Amino acid sequence: MHILEFEKPIAELEGKIEELRHLSDGGDVNIADEVGKLQAKVDKLLRSTYAKLTPWQKTQVARHPERPHALAYIQALIEDFTPLAGDRAFGEDRAVVGGLGRFRGRSVMVIGHEKGHDTESRIRHNFGMAKPEGYRKAVRLMEMADHFQVPVITLVDTAGAYPGVDAEERGQAEAIARSIETCLNVRVPVVSAIIGEGGSGGAIALATANTVLMLEHAIYSVISPEGCASILWRSGENAKDAAEQLRLTAQDLLKLGIIDSVVPEPMGGAHRNIDLMVQTLSMSLDSALRDLSNMEGGILRARRREKFLDMGRAGLS
Repeated sequence: MHILEFEKPIAELEGKIEELRHLSDGGDVNIADEVGKLQAKVDKLLRSTYAKLTPWQKTQVARHPERPHALAYIQALIEDFTPLAGDRAFGEDRAVVGGLGRFRGRSVMVIGHEKGHDTESRIRHNFGMAKPEGYRKAVRLMEMADHFQVPVITLVDTAGAYPGVDAEERGQAEAIARSIETCLNVRVPVVSAIIGEGGSGGAIALATANTVLMLEHAIYSVISPEGCASILWRSGENAKDAAEQLRLTAQDLLKLGIIDSVVPEPMGGAHRNIDLMVQTLSMSLDSALRDLSNMEGGILRARRREKFLDMGRAGLS
């Protein structure tokens, strides 16, 4: 398991537990009591550590390489998933995945950023950083969902849209704006979950939803801490300071009214108990869809638009 800097005391205790279990496997010595005591210490230390994470530490957890990404949730939550590819204009972008399936018995269109889980898949999915064709694919799928009156679920997990020259040449800004416009225009329920890193317009393009859920240790911001630091301090070394000022945690954003609900994570983060995280997110998504399912399309669209207009009217302090 990848160990974060602030998790080292926890990792040391877990290492001792593994050593004791290894010794126990090799003989008749009963060390269950000692293992139990150490495990209790690990649980207590995990609980206390994760209860007071700083914004920068939450950023590290949100980017944890073993954290589940969109395809992991789709595989666990969506039955009969049929992936749909291409934007019908340029090509396929694997940073954005999507398709039709069934969630708890109801047909849904699910769209998400996929970062990949190892070197090969991260390169294939471009680390979750979509190009214009990715957002145009999202637009195509949302319009299809609107046509067939199917709710939309989006799973947001990206450092931001791809900033390369080729993406700019193909109209990155316009593609993101068009995706946001489509989110606002469709007459079906749209529920978004920030499952890891929600960065910049690349995240907002899929998160302009009726209900925005956010995992407990995810982050969501107009810019990454490193990007903010490079602008304000001319150095990425101040990323920790930037994270403190950006108010990018789920807890801060709930107070500001940017998101609608915080989804609890297993003790120690989603990567420590993926099955439990899947169950918890499933219940939260189901509850959000149930609340929206009986609303008429025009009302859904009007409330969605008004929600985001209210943010601008109120301002953020």
